Amino acid sequence: MTRREPLALLLARGVAALRIGDLSTRALAHSKTCLADAVGVTLAGSREQATRILLRTPGVATAPGPCLLVGTNWRTTAIEAALVNGTASHALDYDDFSGVFGGHHTVPLMSALLAIAEERGHSGRELLVAYVAGVEVEMRLARAVHFHHYDKGWHPTATLGVFGAAAAVARLIGLDADHTATALAIAASSASGLKANFGTMTKPLHAGQCGRDGLMAALLAEAGFEANLEALEHPQGFLEVYNGRGHYITAPLEEPWRAPFAIEGDHIALKPYPCCGSTHAAIAAMLRLAREDGVRADAVAAIEIGLPERRLRHTDTPVPETSAEAKFSVQYVTVRALITGAVQLAHFEGEAHAEPEVRRLLALTRARPITGLADDAPEQWGAEVTVRLSDGRALTRRVESLVGAVGDVDRELLREKFMDCATRAIAPDAAGRLFEALESLEEAADLREIAGLLEAGRAVV
Repeated sequence: MTRREPLALLLARGVAALRIGDLSTRALAHSKTCLADAVGVTLAGSREQATRILLRTPGVATAPGPCLLVGTNWRTTAIEAALVNGTASHALDYDDFSGVFGGHHTVPLMSALLAIAEERGHSGRELLVAYVAGVEVEMRLARAVHFHHYDKGWHPTATLGVFGAAAAVARLIGLDADHTATALAIAASSASGLKANFGTMTKPLHAGQCGRDGLMAALLAEAGFEANLEALEHPQGFLEVYNGRGHYITAPLEEPWRAPFAIEGDHIALKPYPCCGSTHAAIAAMLRLAREDGVRADAVAAIEIGLPERRLRHTDTPVPETSAEAKFSVQYVTVRALITGAVQLAHFEGEAHAEPEVRRLLALTRARPITGLADDAPEQWGAEVTVRLSDGRALTRRVESLVGAVGDVDRELLREKFMDCATRAIAPDAAGRLFEALESLEEAADLREIAGLLEAGRAVV
């Protein structure tokens, strides 16, 4: 019987063979949109406490190097830049995500790619190809392990993102299939991240760690490091250990690579609100009740939020005690949408979550699970919000699918979000030039020119 090729090698062949000519106009457009969004939220995240504490930690980003810590004037090694910038990119939980991936697909790749591209002077075209390859690996792994992997408590942004980062960097630096497979096998031993840490600073640290570890895996493979190429399917490998027998399939990892690629799918969304993506449908439903049905906070007797059980497990926080917890409280963000008519960055700063009117309405709010949905149902990202008014009426709004699909994002709204985020760290004129450069990323001959626009005039600690 012929022995099957290792799964890591099958994935690696697709990574190594991908070329710019394989990418459709849609693939390129989605990639540039996701990367621009990620750069913007990283600049804003560079000012967050999680990033500042990381920078103050002894031994972090102290070695000299050519790679910028985004939003500062510090430079360090590519490995350390990937860790810090990756943490900053997810610090606000405002970055894009995928319903198929069950997490945030861009930030594990972006921090690693940006660091090594700056170190070695890669082009925008090379980065775009590498990004698409990394996303493809992430999504194939997601299809192989979900939703058991997600429901078990693993954080896919980190546990799967580390493979995407390793693949993306391997493609960017031109590793062949054998060396790319080694990078993926090394990455298998760095997969980590628990959903128990949602709502804390450790969640964005997951993104930084997997970006750093994926980059390191590719660099080690480039230098001749060894790993077991069967680290995915081995009896004590990733699939068996993280999911267990009968809880994964290998077909998505074995399929030939061909267009359309995963980056083109409607399951990818940009966040219109700076909080957990699992809460977005509830926010949108409440905003409709306020704007279209005229619901006012002072007329509310009770609020009931229906959320798919999978989404509710990590967002059922009836009374958040910190700003980080507020991002994972479907009760808080829904109430905030009613009070303010918007959910914005300022609503997760200071004591916004403890305002008297917020607490009054939280006491009237309960969340319940919507059960019986198929794992692949669009409604898995939906919500139902019912408001009972003091006059006895009950009004309900439902949002049945993912909010913010990347293909539906208007350029001006994208730019507005980008400028709001970026100008928290850099000057408005630099932010404007940066956005335009990212829109035409494929024309950049050397990404060090774009990286220069990410530099602030001072360090932030």
